[in-house]
Amino acid sequence: MPKPGYMIGEVYKNLLKKRATILYPFKEKELVHLPEGFRGKLVFHRDKCIGCQMCFRVCPAQAIKIIEDEKGKRPVFFMYRCIYCASCAEYCPVKAIEVS
Repeated sequence: MPKPGYMIGEVYKNLLKKRATILYPFKEKELVHLPEGFRGKLVFHRDKCIGCQMCFRVCPAQAIKIIEDEKGKRPVFFMYRCIYCASCAEYCPVKAIEVS
């Protein structure tokens, strides 16, 4: 086990050296290139939804539940269950769900 004073010596040796790491991101507004077919966050447009429940039927992970509110039926997404397959967005007839 190193002596307690050993660490102070290491600090002084490295105090004036060049940094070992660089700041990230490299440039302030540098965008990350996303590959073709990237599946990101689900975006739900309530005003487009017609309540057909197609998203609920096609979800293989059962991450969508249909609830009824004052405006009619609408889906609720459980993102902890979602496997990001984008089936809900693909099968939605009015494109109320999109993958960003």
